[in-house]
Amino acid sequence: MAKTILITGGTGTIGRRLTQLLLQQGFQVSLLSRSASKKDTPNVTVYQWDIDKGHIDPQAILTADHIIHLAGTGIADERWTDQRKQQIIESRTKSTQLLASALRSGKHHVQSFVSSSAIGYYGGDTGDRPLTEISEGGSDFLAQVVRAWERSVDEVAGLGIRTVKLRTGIVLTMEGGALPKLVQPIRLGAGAPLGSGQQYMSWIHIDDLCRMYVQAAADESWRGIYNAVAARPVTNETFTRQIIDLLNKPHLLPRVPAFAIRLLFGEMAIVVLGGNYVLNKRIREETTFEYQFPDLLPALRNLLP
Repeated sequence: MAKTILITGGTGTIGRRLTQLLLQQGFQVSLLSRSASKKDTPNVTVYQWDIDKGHIDPQAILTADHIIHLAGTGIADERWTDQRKQQIIESRTKSTQLLASALRSGKHHVQSFVSSSAIGYYGGDTGDRPLTEISEGGSDFLAQVVRAWERSVDEVAGLGIRTVKLRTGIVLTMEGGALPKLVQPIRLGAGAPLGSGQQYMSWIHIDDLCRMYVQAAADESWRGIYNAVAARPVTNETFTRQIIDLLNKPHLLPRVPAFAIRLLFGEMAIVVLGGNYVLNKRIREETTFEYQFPDLLPALRNLLP
């Protein structure tokens, strides 16, 4: 009988692609959604939850063999007001705590809990220092978010359920996230590195990330924290140059100055101006996972029409 994977955040960019891949591989897929009537994908069961009210349809947990937890307010969707910062943290911690509570109090046969996390754990800007899963965490807002997020996932691990945290880098897809925002000015002939251009971008193709989620759920050897990034980070300037070359657009304009980006985005500018050189050490050395897109150029070629 096909295993059932319950996804939170399943209507987001990653969740939609993950659902497609799971269905193609013969899994049964169910989603937790704020609206039980919302059904964007055929052949998917949708259950209702309300994080603020602490409600979750018990059938969602009862029928799940594995849970993939993607829910969380977008980090870079709005400026970081105090209220927005609170939303970013609580959307992650409260949703995880609700799942932990449901798993603690109800009958279930959940075999694994795979949670999204982020390389922001190490801090928004760590320069060119190589970072692995055992590197120290940062102290800025991004690091605080991920630390609180991962602590909430530990509540599930405390129930004896095999738990995996995927610290994800920049996810490359034209369906959302950073890539369309970087590509658009280049298409218009206005491509330029951001800030110094020397900040490292630790990236992963969306299909590799989704395949990683599937393997982490199904393979009992996966446990704990993994850096969900491709093997070779690149600088923002290299990233920009490769898109320009692929699209056959004019060569670089002067760099977009950091002060202009800070004026536009405020504290959130660290998402653009900061960088991390994150290594996928555990995935490379401890798992059998094979990347379809280990290098940036083939990944971009696959995504850019």
